[in-house]
Amino acid sequence: MSDPRHHLLELDGAEIHLAEWGPPEGDVIVAWHGLARSGADFASMAHALADRFRILAPDTLGRGASAWARDPGEYRFERYERLATALVDRFGLSRLRWVGTSMGGALGIRLAAGALAGRITHLVVNDIGPELPSAAIERILTYVGTPPAFDTLAELETYLRRVYAPYGFMSEAEWRAMSLTSWRRRDDGRLTLHYDPAIVRQFTEAPDDYVQWDAWRAIACPTLLLRGEDSDLLLPATAAAMVEANPRATLRVVPGCGHAPALNVPTQTGPLRAFLTAG
Repeated sequence: MSDPRHHLLELDGAEIHLAEWGPPEGDVIVAWHGLARSGADFASMAHALADRFRILAPDTLGRGASAWARDPGEYRFERYERLATALVDRFGLSRLRWVGTSMGGALGIRLAAGALAGRITHLVVNDIGPELPSAAIERILTYVGTPPAFDTLAELETYLRRVYAPYGFMSEAEWRAMSLTSWRRRDDGRLTLHYDPAIVRQFTEAPDDYVQWDAWRAIACPTLLLRGEDSDLLLPATAAAMVEANPRATLRVVPGCGHAPALNVPTQTGPLRAFLTAG
């Protein structure tokens, strides 16, 4: 499998980095990552699916190689929706599949019920629902809002292995790849994580962003809801209520992980392929 093709796109007034895998003529998957992650998280999924699909995985504003917001108040779904719509328009996509992990799944709910309704033909929501438990929000605010500093990449990798242990099985190569795509240097030369710490202001300045029951009920396309069996972000009762509220949704519980399944092993990518190729 070849390395990704990289794009730097001017979208909605910001430079956004996007990685692309797969044949240009393939059916398109837009893969949107979680709150403090980047499009690089989808490399293993892309390698498994790129024989059939063209995968587009952007870094959200404020993450990875994308620009940071000029105003931290822009870190909210209203802005991410504009970026996603501009991306889809830039590539001329009338139809696409959406695979979203955590924050990317919540954004997918919003888009499939709104701005991209009728264009998203298959929606995968990876371990998030239309409401968030307060304990999980507190955990996110604690570790995302104050990223630590490190003297070496090895120290940063050790930290990532601890924080993202709930992802489940990750190979040594995958952990190393995560460390190499998750850092930036501070002015003092030490290393820290790649994102703008102000991204957590979404939870304090736009607290209703993740309350999306009406949008969830309105989704008309086939939807695969994934839940890590030990997840603290998508609780069993919430997942059950989601399936009851939208009959187009199918729940699949992923064993051996919490928040969120890494979509990197055959037992996860196989069901993804089956869902994304159906219909």
